[in-house]
Amino acid sequence: MSIYQFLKFEPILKNKIWGGEKLTSILGKKSLLKNIGESWEISGIKEAISIVLNKELKGTALNELIIKYKNDLLGDKVYRQFGNDFPLLIKFIDAKEALSIQVHPNDDLAKKRHQSFGKNEMWYVLQAEKNANLIIGHKKNSSVKEFNTHIENNTLLSILNTESIKEGDAFYIPTGTIHAIGAGTLIAEIQQTSDITYRIYDWERKNADGTFRELHTEAAKDAINYHAKDSYKALYSEKENSTSEMISNPYFTTSILPLLGKVEINHQKKDSFVIYMCVAGNVTFESEEQKESLYLGETLLVPACMKEFNIVAREKSKLLEVYIK
Repeated sequence: MSIYQFLKFEPILKNKIWGGEKLTSILGKKSLLKNIGESWEISGIKEAISIVLNKELKGTALNELIIKYKNDLLGDKVYRQFGNDFPLLIKFIDAKEALSIQVHPNDDLAKKRHQSFGKNEMWYVLQAEKNANLIIGHKKNSSVKEFNTHIENNTLLSILNTESIKEGDAFYIPTGTIHAIGAGTLIAEIQQTSDITYRIYDWERKNADGTFRELHTEAAKDAINYHAKDSYKALYSEKENSTSEMISNPYFTTSILPLLGKVEINHQKKDSFVIYMCVAGNVTFESEEQKESLYLGETLLVPACMKEFNIVAREKSKLLEVYIK
């Protein structure tokens, strides 16, 4: 049974202590919530399964789609690897304040401790206020002993790498990398399907009831990669109406697609679903059977069996294209 439909899902909005108003004011999410930090665009997390928003399959849960359409939805290779588990979690994040300094376990540790995938992830910066930055990794190679000392002395920031950011910057954050999204940042996040986070430092921030959020410094010690990298920033170029690869790894491949006018898309060589996130402008997806608009801040999933279609942009627009090699 085939599934020939461009799929949009109901955003799942998450109130966060560090969240702001940009997901509603800039990306057009509809909510009366305040301090919205995250919009889960496509989620297979058991407690937050995405629901189809459009056309004939409206109201159907993502896990139900996978059970019914299997490899037609996910692709042969992806379905063999993941079965009925959707392998990616797609988000937009608004950090009005800085997120906690944190780390995510790899697949082996996450499975052992939580029966979960690990959390390799990437960020694409949609907007960054003046002096906005990210914390990613160590300045130089470190150790558990040094980590313990800096936790005890409240000097962890002194050994961490800080990156100044601007619109269009992209970063890959492998599991084990200490990181934090800084204040004044609006990003798109692509990650493995996991909600496992070890919080290491939270800026002495208190909840509304005056308590501090839980820290997980002991659990984090075995998860951290203490080796520094030269850079976590993706180097890529852009070419109008052509995809340019930004980041590729065994978990996901993400490309940038600047658009103006009509582009014919052919995914015959891909054995995977393909996700598009609109990070500038707006476009229309067109096949013989249907049309579907995609505006700034919206996300769309193309089933693996849909190999050819067109994308039309009547103004300069930009998409992130995500799939699994």
